[in-house]
Amino acid sequence: MSKQDQIIEYIIQDIVDMLATDQNIEYDEAMNKFYNSEVFEKLQDKETGLYLESSEYVYDLFKDEMNFGHIIQAEI
Repeated sequence: MSKQDQIIEYIIQDIVDMLATDQNIEYDEAMNKFYNSEVFEKLQDKETGLYLESSEYVYDLFKDEMNFGHIIQAEI
């Protein structure tokens, strides 16, 4: 497993933990929700560089996707 793959796995674990805690749902359900998201697909695509961001940043993107139906990235 490459270093990039390890980082992605750690971020996934963090997000699933945060989601399960925030929504008070089972770990399996949190995994299912995240694995079926656009953010998960983008995170897996190393070309996006999303894996270089913090778990909290990626989780915020995921929450936006859940609230608005798509990823919303604020312009700086």
